Amino acid sequence: MSFARRRYVSNPLLSVDGVSRRFTNGRRVLHAVDNVSLQLAAGETLALVGESGCGKSTLGRCMLRLEEVSEGRILFDGIDLGRLGARALRRLRPRMQMVFQDPYASLNPRRRIGDLIAEPLRVHRKPDGARRSAADVAARVAELLDLVGLRPDHLPRYPHEFSGGQRQRIGIARALVLEPALVVADEPVSALDVSVQAQVVNLLADLQQRLSLTYVFIAHDLAVVRQIATRTAVMYLGAIVEIGETLDVFARPAHPYTAALLAAVPGRGAAPVPVVGEVPSPWNPPSGCRFHPRCPRAEARCATERPLLRAVAPGRLAACHFA
Repeated sequence: MSFARRRYVSNPLLSVDGVSRRFTNGRRVLHAVDNVSLQLAAGETLALVGESGCGKSTLGRCMLRLEEVSEGRILFDGIDLGRLGARALRRLRPRMQMVFQDPYASLNPRRRIGDLIAEPLRVHRKPDGARRSAADVAARVAELLDLVGLRPDHLPRYPHEFSGGQRQRIGIARALVLEPALVVADEPVSALDVSVQAQVVNLLADLQQRLSLTYVFIAHDLAVVRQIATRTAVMYLGAIVEIGETLDVFARPAHPYTAALLAAVPGRGAAPVPVVGEVPSPWNPPSGCRFHPRCPRAEARCATERPLLRAVAPGRLAACHFA
């Protein structure tokens, strides 16, 4: 199921404005996320893709203020998350949730599944400030269990009694139990077998339609991204190098790095793109265009002049001098 040709004209649900996230080790500075700006409309799925260490997971955590940004701001439904105190942020948490990469590590092995799914309902009150009754909690848990394709007899079991795909369904149920508007899914299928991956991706797509969800889908598997994402943002060493509608990006990549990623997709039939070397250390990134040491199209200016993310076609941005 693909949503890559849907157009959105509503105000953005999420705005990322010049966001950077730096980590320091003595005098050394790691730019995990470097001056990223993007917008996400309600009902859309934005995929963040790139090699391991490109900063996509850190950016996803910044979007939910699970990581504090070093510069810039994150606006969720017009609210600047960086300006919220602990109490105000807690009240907003039910509207933005996360599905983690490793479903086993994200579930407490000593607690039963029913308790794990119900816990957010007991911690967070209703929008009117009232606490939920035990009957309300039980009904909501049963509803979510059915939505993600699990059975009532699963409730008293522990995480180790489930397969990887079932545990990820439990993680999805726990993320959705508070009826969020935004879900950041951090590589939700990378730890699963291929057959199970397809089931979970189809489940996420179905839940999006049923519940009017907005997704940030972090992945390195471009075949999965093509199936679910409305738009795709390609990251390299902490920065976005290309962003646009998924079908357009896949059909006509504007950045050499995007072309290299797509050429590596099995069965795609694309001609190999001669990208050499390893990803440079984020502790010591190259000058100019960060991709230039590996780029088959690099020229002298690429080593000294950093390209800006600019429009290269309607709805498409790329950070390349020759895009």
